[in-house]
Amino acid sequence: MTHCVGVILAGGEATRFGGQPKGLQLVESERIIDRVAAALREVTDELLLVANDPGAAAWLPGVRTAGDVRTGEGALGGLHAALAHAGGSAALVVAWDMPFVAVGLLRALRALGEAGADAAVPESETSGRGVEPLCAWYGPSCLAAIERRLDAGDRRVVAFFEDVRVSRFAAADVARWGDPERIFWNVNSPSDLANTPRR
Repeated sequence: MTHCVGVILAGGEATRFGGQPKGLQLVESERIIDRVAAALREVTDELLLVANDPGAAAWLPGVRTAGDVRTGEGALGGLHAALAHAGGSAALVVAWDMPFVAVGLLRALRALGEAGADAAVPESETSGRGVEPLCAWYGPSCLAAIERRLDAGDRRVVAFFEDVRVSRFAAADVARWGDPERIFWNVNSPSDLANTPRR
């Protein structure tokens, strides 16, 4: 296996949480960020927190924290930062507002990527894109492809998929680890938090 950095992507300005970092909210008595970190620790070689909040270094003591390299570029800028700070390694990226991400799925995505893809992404019927780009494995070759898209002003998070070899992990296979809607459920607002899906 090649070296793989587990990246917790703490994006967004949390406007719907009144400026409070949404990954620090509790789900089932545990901070979301801790749930994501625990899942990534199981299947990666080191952790990295990508966050621009000035207090981010205190969120996960002992975990390296870095900000966006190119600010104001949205989620694609976050993926760019993940790979730029991974230092030539692959990155297994999970958004920090996704409390139910499954370890088995992350392990399968890493294996799929290391089998010869530039990116390995799970299919999703609820994302609106057909895949979940913020729960995915990215090889170092994706960095240059992302930079080209950002340079062209194309900030769509999946824009660079047209320029790299993408392996899709079938939705039916995702379901082996539970209800995909729950696995990919994310906390964007107090309403989401109040309506946490049950097992």
